[in-house]
Amino acid sequence: MNPTGIIDLPCKHPVAETADRLEALLKYKGMKIFARIDQAAEAMAVGLTMRSMVLVIFGDPKTGTPLMNRNPSLAMDLPLKALAWESADGKVWLSYNSPEFLKQRHNLEVIPFGALAGLLQAATQ
Repeated sequence: MNPTGIIDLPCKHPVAETADRLEALLKYKGMKIFARIDQAAEAMAVGLTMRSMVLVIFGDPKTGTPLMNRNPSLAMDLPLKALAWESADGKVWLSYNSPEFLKQRHNLEVIPFGALAGLLQAATQ
């Protein structure tokens, strides 16, 4: 984890395929995909260029709602987000906020979303 609380995982697949793999895994685990934003396509729509970048917004309202009821500030970071992106050197990454960062940021008693790391790691393979 870097000082900003973001974890960057190296990916073996292109951005779109990584996002597809992530969505499939999340759905398999019963999570809801709230949105998928193709940042590069949105940039292109207004005449700008951007390396490939896809933001997936997801969560489980059954889990997130009680957490937000106890810790309203957590709604600033929920639903969860993962960003598949291509760096300037052509490498693909999957980035997300670390559970430890969310615990610290929102003064939670326990680290939330412990199983998230395994799902995200699986999407990168």
